[in-house]
Amino acid sequence: MTVRARLFAGFLSSALLLPVAHAQRPNANLTPAERATLIAHREEIEKQLEDIAIIDRKVMVPMRDGKRMATDIYRPKDTSKTYPIIFSRTPYNFNFWDVKTGTYRDMSQELDAVKRGYVLIEMNERGHFFSEGNYDILGAPLTDADDEFTWMAGQPWSNKKIGLIGCSSTAEWQLAAASLGNKALTTIIPQSFGAGVGKVGPYNEQGNWYRGGAVQMLFIDWIAGEQNQVRPQFPPNTSQADLIKASKLFDLAPQLSPIDWAKAFEHLPEKDIIAAAGGPDGIYADKMPVDTGGAMIERTPGDPAWRKGGLWQSETMPINVPGFWFMTWYDVSTGPNLAAYNFVRSTAKGEVKDQQYAVIAPTLHCGYKRATEDTVVGERHMGDARLDYDALTYAWFDHFLKGEDNGFLKKQPKVTYFTMGSNKWQHSESWPPAGAKPVTLQLTSGGKANTLNGDGRLVLKTKAEAALLPIPVESLKKDPAKAKLDLADTFTYDPMHATPSYGGNVCCAANTIQGNGGALDQRKMEARPDILVYTSEPLMAGVEVSGPITVTYYISSDVKDTDVTAKLIDVLPDGTAYNLDETIQRLRYREGDDKKVWLEKDKVYKITLTPMVTSNFFAAGHRIRLEVAGANFPRFDRNLNTGGDNVSETTSVVAHTSIHHSDQYPSTITLTVVPTK
Repeated sequence: MTVRARLFAGFLSSALLLPVAHAQRPNANLTPAERATLIAHREEIEKQLEDIAIIDRKVMVPMRDGKRMATDIYRPKDTSKTYPIIFSRTPYNFNFWDVKTGTYRDMSQELDAVKRGYVLIEMNERGHFFSEGNYDILGAPLTDADDEFTWMAGQPWSNKKIGLIGCSSTAEWQLAAASLGNKALTTIIPQSFGAGVGKVGPYNEQGNWYRGGAVQMLFIDWIAGEQNQVRPQFPPNTSQADLIKASKLFDLAPQLSPIDWAKAFEHLPEKDIIAAAGGPDGIYADKMPVDTGGAMIERTPGDPAWRKGGLWQSETMPINVPGFWFMTWYDVSTGPNLAAYNFVRSTAKGEVKDQQYAVIAPTLHCGYKRATEDTVVGERHMGDARLDYDALTYAWFDHFLKGEDNGFLKKQPKVTYFTMGSNKWQHSESWPPAGAKPVTLQLTSGGKANTLNGDGRLVLKTKAEAALLPIPVESLKKDPAKAKLDLADTFTYDPMHATPSYGGNVCCAANTIQGNGGALDQRKMEARPDILVYTSEPLMAGVEVSGPITVTYYISSDVKDTDVTAKLIDVLPDGTAYNLDETIQRLRYREGDDKKVWLEKDKVYKITLTPMVTSNFFAAGHRIRLEVAGANFPRFDRNLNTGGDNVSETTSVVAHTSIHHSDQYPSTITLTVVPTK
């Protein structure tokens, strides 16, 4: 089957709101015959839907401030009963009519939900498409969610039970909304929901905006297409019938001029990136008709303005509803996702604490349904990574929204996770898996760890650790004089020639990331002298690493502020080096995200980076590798090294940064190892 044929076949499959709601289908390359078949399929699904459903489109649901949110409702025709609601709120286009093709969009998921006895409700967030008001991140104000739940519960066809589902921005608003305690909200199924997490555990990302205090640039090109503050809007008294007619003429989808984002991200100052690319005004630079608390790009990680929007802040927003949490290993924020899952499991009240389940797939952001019998993520083959997601989600909804005693919670493990390398689905009652233990490797070299051809090594120090991680134990401890030597490794970081991103754990990155994300052979990058490479000896037996990975450096530099990165690598016997996860730390925030502290030239500081996370089986003969650099651009923004505000500057200085390793300065990486059963 050709690639195009596989894509076409995929268009005709049904899915329960697992991808971003009604994302545009790539129809441009279809043949006339394929296009005709697709159109006929869409029209047939709409006819089936009309036979069994009451269809109520462009219902304008009022909020407490008078603004109205555009809503499509699909419910069974039997009005003698009440029904549970599956609710999907999104900033994306779900218009039932495809203006480009002049026919109905695929209504398969709506049809499936009604057949199963549900009301399916789709709503656009404030400030998008037909919904009124102005957009803020995650559809603020948070009161919108409360008003929406109350309105739905008050409808005569509602059984007053609501379940949420969606991926990415169709999921991320769910967390803060769940904390409101609205009685009608019965359960949530958030998928790839990282941008909904403000702060939890060791992560203070303010919705994928930061990692270790560095800006995650992938959000900049995304938000350029979402902050459409100046946009066509219909008069408030426009009738529902006229809105439906209008939706067959205008889908109100913003059409940005073509932007080469890879080039646009090079622009300085950073705060003008969207404006310089010809993008619209909005919350990125705070050119807003309403007060949002200041430009997003100018806020620090601890700025109180982050708490004005729809972000979930764990310490003040308890969640007490059952949750089925979906994540992927090559997403932008799986670490915060898992931390959120664990936090709710430990803090929810009563039986809800035990009603938290998780699935972690090996794919890219929202890539659940893209898994095949030979799943490839980037360049790495993962084998058969498929799951029946419709069966999982409907069994969950049937239990919580319909009250069916279907035994699902007893049969389903608390955590279902895919282990890369061994390429298999596994189960656990906790994350990390029970029995997992930390194992620490130390960085060492003769002072020449630059490039993969350098002398950087990862070594064990004790026989006890070797029992869990079977590589030779380092003998430096036997030579006290040698162990005291600090043969630091130094790399040069020039912001104008920043170490580039290559594959990785990304989302929404347009053309900015070489390889477009996922696992890529990193040897091309590791030939660069601005990357330090530390590699273990080959494993004598296979090892599963499942859980957090924490990196601690002893670091010095000759500038006031700079960044340091980490990237975990699985090195195959033939030398292929697949990236697993990556992280960064902006050193001005090394003592916390709420304060800035500068570096003193050549003084050594202990730095612990925001944890990485993965599940990977390092087979016998494989080696474990850690990459260190001063940038991972444009995955993260460049530190200009001046100690200035970074987002309004146009000049930079070059940093010379050293990683120290000795008895006095033991730079380390700690893995979470699952012992062999």
